[in-house]
Amino acid sequence: MLLAATTLELGMASPPAALQPMPLLTLERTSRRLPRTGDPIWDLRLDIPGEPVRHFDAVSGRADRQGANRDQMGSEAPLPIGRYRLGAIEPLGHRDPKELGPIWIGIEPEFSTGRRVLGIHLDPSAGRNWNSGTAGCIGLIRSNDMHALADLVRRSGANTLVVAQ
Repeated sequence: MLLAATTLELGMASPPAALQPMPLLTLERTSRRLPRTGDPIWDLRLDIPGEPVRHFDAVSGRADRQGANRDQMGSEAPLPIGRYRLGAIEPLGHRDPKELGPIWIGIEPEFSTGRRVLGIHLDPSAGRNWNSGTAGCIGLIRSNDMHALADLVRRSGANTLVVAQ
């Protein structure tokens, strides 16, 4: 009887959490550009196991700073390549800069870099004027995408971002 109970328990046990696929955000530059400002469009991809992959168009850095040192604070270059931990999803208010949009998702590099205060936010100026692009964060191009991403990250428990290139 003990042997049967042990076999039943083993057969019904789910794999350890470390072996189960986890949600993952990946940022990768595309060959597309915003027509008016020339900013490169980056693909922010969210993979949630068992669900369709979601893609969000984004900018990172300024159009004319894409080749700048990605590890230097103040360079306005895209995010450095590497792995990041997602932080809290925070609503922004009227006292926060309008260029950050309504939501901030902090990201913390898991490697050594001179860059600080990084996050994912809306870029309300994307493709519109001289302020298009970011100082180095990920700026989503569409407002609805920012809300959808925040909801999906919250629901899925995604906690990792990989900047691929």
